[in-house]
Amino acid sequence: MILLLVSFAMGLESLQPWVLKRLFDLLETHSATAAVLSIFLPVILTLLALKSAAWICWRVMAILNNRFQPMVMRDLERSAFEYLLGHSHQFFVDNFAGSLVKRIGRLSRAFERLADEVTFRFVPVTVVLIGGFVGLALQFPLLAVIFITWTTVFLTFNWWASKWAVIVDIERARLDSEAGGALADAVTNAVTIKLFPSAPYETSRFGDVLNRLARAQTRSWDRHEVIFATQAALMIGIESVLMTIGVMLWLKGTLTLGDLAFIQSYLVLVFGKLWEVGRSFRHVFDSMADGKEMVEIMKLPHAVRNKRHAPALKVRHGKIEFRNVTFGFGKRSILQRFSLLIKHGEKVALVGPSGAGKSTITKILFRFFDVKKGKILIDGQDIVNVTQESLRDQISLVPQEPVLFHRTLMENIRYGRRDATEEEVIAAARRAHCDEFIATLPDGYRTYVGERGVKLSGGERQRVAIARAILKNAPILVLDEATSSLDSESESLIQDALHELMRKKTVIVIAHRLSTIMEMDRIVVIENGKVVSTGKHKELLREKGTYSKLWNIQAGGFNE
Repeated sequence: MILLLVSFAMGLESLQPWVLKRLFDLLETHSATAAVLSIFLPVILTLLALKSAAWICWRVMAILNNRFQPMVMRDLERSAFEYLLGHSHQFFVDNFAGSLVKRIGRLSRAFERLADEVTFRFVPVTVVLIGGFVGLALQFPLLAVIFITWTTVFLTFNWWASKWAVIVDIERARLDSEAGGALADAVTNAVTIKLFPSAPYETSRFGDVLNRLARAQTRSWDRHEVIFATQAALMIGIESVLMTIGVMLWLKGTLTLGDLAFIQSYLVLVFGKLWEVGRSFRHVFDSMADGKEMVEIMKLPHAVRNKRHAPALKVRHGKIEFRNVTFGFGKRSILQRFSLLIKHGEKVALVGPSGAGKSTITKILFRFFDVKKGKILIDGQDIVNVTQESLRDQISLVPQEPVLFHRTLMENIRYGRRDATEEEVIAAARRAHCDEFIATLPDGYRTYVGERGVKLSGGERQRVAIARAILKNAPILVLDEATSSLDSESESLIQDALHELMRKKTVIVIAHRLSTIMEMDRIVVIENGKVVSTGKHKELLREKGTYSKLWNIQAGGFNE
């Protein structure tokens, strides 16, 4: 409908040179007397009617377009965001958050510009050229042939030149993403920059990226300036040729004054549209360059995907089995034929030296990565065969370094179960001893925690993470060094909350502070991606193996 209205409006505007031709022909053949006003009046009213009808078409089109484009842009950003979140854990490790944010924004803006170019440039010029060619062919075949030839040359040049210019436009878009990523990286680590007084270094580093971006922008603008200059020269040339021929034919009596008015008004109309089309080619290729990076991300298959028609995971007991699992990153092997059975309701601690593979085990349990060989089973169900969402819905995690949203404390805790009532959120916070520090805040649960939770201490963030897990109440619980950021007083406060949280659940605890896992049902010692021993605390001490060495180091005052 939008394009139809634009076409109709431009068709009406294309008729106006014919009315002007009629008006000037009348002026040439009639003397200036009041008696001939009745002859001119219909022509003037016709011109007014054409302009009014075109004005109505443009206004209706604008109203429709003002609703269509925002909806499409909304859907594009939502789809891009949704697909982006579907990418694997490794994808987000490998890409700057700031660059990804800029790419999503540029995708919707690229659509807006492309839609504008089609609606306000390409469709109008197509209608004008068709109407003008028909008019010229009917009245002045020679001029029509000249103009058609010139238009073909003009559009071909613009197409070729825009492809020539897009090479540097793509480089500019890449550097723009790099600049966004560098800026986000520095802002995110602003405290580290202050700790190692590095503001001049970071400014210089960011300035280097900006310098390369500025040079790319200059190269882009220079190429487009060459295009614009050539366009202007082509227009001056064809206007001079057509008007010279027109005047010569008028002097011979072949053309009327109205014919000259028609040619000139038509050239003004066409040149205006063609000049815009010349710029439009630049905008189109700019938009293609801007959207290219996000489109590539959306074309990139998700590394971890649900199988087609995969069912939801159903957990009745919570038994977990790692069966001959092999996993690694690239050529680096982390787990080799790793096997471990965790019974229903069993509390198992994973210990071992740094790099042994403890955190990797939890990541593949959540299916952030797919294993290369072997299987991971929950209640006999291979996690590869169920949906990722249902898998992660059945497991609660209290991570070593909780990262919060820049939202209120109420919203952050409720993330554990988003349909929870305020009373349930507060109850979970109380059990995690969050209410003790929340009560001291002026806005209480309505307090915004800052980006990544920077307004809270490490211990406070960890208690919020525990409150989330309490609220979620999933049958499987993973504690990844859950008390590492707590001082002794805070740790003692939440030990009872952790014990209550672990009740009637299958629990995996990863801890470097061995004092926190002495009460586990079983301790599994991992080294070089393999289980080297298993048992209770006292049993493992008697073995004089890896666990005993780790315990002696910590007992001597050194924590890993």
